[in-house]
Amino acid sequence: MKLALCTDVLANLSFGEMLDRVKSYGIYGVEMTAGGWSPCPHVNTDELLASTEKLAAFRQELEKRDMEIVALNCSGNPLAPGELGEKHTRSSYKTVELAARLGVKKIVMMSGLPGGGPEDKIPNWIASTVSWPDYMPGVLAWQWEEIAVPWWKKFVQHARQHGIEKIAIEAFPSQLVYNASTLLKLRSAVDEMIGINLDPSHLIAMGADPIAAARKLEGAIFHVHGKDARIERGLADIDGLMETQPVTETKSRTWNYVAVGCGKDLLWWKEFFSVLRMTGYDDYVALEMEDLTMSVEAGLETSIDALNASISR
Repeated sequence: MKLALCTDVLANLSFGEMLDRVKSYGIYGVEMTAGGWSPCPHVNTDELLASTEKLAAFRQELEKRDMEIVALNCSGNPLAPGELGEKHTRSSYKTVELAARLGVKKIVMMSGLPGGGPEDKIPNWIASTVSWPDYMPGVLAWQWEEIAVPWWKKFVQHARQHGIEKIAIEAFPSQLVYNASTLLKLRSAVDEMIGINLDPSHLIAMGADPIAAARKLEGAIFHVHGKDARIERGLADIDGLMETQPVTETKSRTWNYVAVGCGKDLLWWKEFFSVLRMTGYDDYVALEMEDLTMSVEAGLETSIDALNASISR
């Protein structure tokens, strides 16, 4: 395995400065956002698609530093009702087109989340039992069968036509795909081009075991994020893990995203990567640093040290 960096954390730097900073860490792979919710600080997708000169200059900046784009990320909600879904659908399709021009074969996305019915104006995440109230099963069936599966079948066809080999979906709360089983459900209903971007932090925050999930997902793990979460002792024992406070309220939340090694210890991370390797994964691990309890630089250095000490090379 090799270490890469999700570059949005260095959004304050220009493209060239960001690449130099990444290289200074001894990292030569980047995952950059090209669509979705992100402001895409280092990739102007429309501009690069419109200008062969700017595309060539963009590639040259990477090549002269021996830097590789390991994936383009366009995580958003293309299944949302109305303008948001339309906007994220357009950016998802454009990200695929840009990936084709850059020779990138892997796209990182989220599954999206529809409304609860044809008249809904906002997405609706059904995260409780579906046996009662009795309207729950119908909502899930509509979301999957009428919206999600048709959208993804069409998108996979577009991706295949542009040479994409892997679509790595990040399982995330408030998305239709939020754990191993829902990822496998979408993969089975649509195409084996769909796999998971296995981000341990989200599974930890929902009370799942990423190591057990990795075993279940054997053959469907397309990408991995190096990102940790900590269940805050005392607080989670009282209120559980269904947390609605903003991520900035770190002191009172029941769980927080933290630098790698500040949630799970290095023994856990070594087992995690060992099991990943057992299941056949031998690709990039992209560090995503979202720890708000320390500075960006401290979080990056802490995480890089932990990942270098634990990934299976």
